[in-house]
Amino acid sequence: MPDDQLSTTFAALADPTRRAILARLAEGEATVTELAKPFPVSLPAISRHLKVLERAGLISRNRSAQSRPSCLRAEPLEEATQWIETHREMWESRIDRLDEHLKNIQKGKNDD
Repeated sequence: MPDDQLSTTFAALADPTRRAILARLAEGEATVTELAKPFPVSLPAISRHLKVLERAGLISRNRSAQSRPSCLRAEPLEEATQWIETHREMWESRIDRLDEHLKNIQKGKNDD
């Protein structure tokens, strides 16, 4: 199965810890230690989450002296948002048609 960007993005977003990390990085760059503070997991576990996010292109990691601060990259999130929006519009249209159909059925039953 090909490893496309959208699938990689959604796979990275599937984990609540990674979503929380992205929310924190939306406020500004942070080190692994800073990102790990609110979580009851080890620094290596947070590093593994960061690697997943980095592979998905959702963050970038810089070298700054002894630390490696991470920062959010919005482009993959924008692609995912566009995909969701397109499908949301399609499903809303289908639900509206179904709702109209059910109203017509109910109206036909009430006329009897």
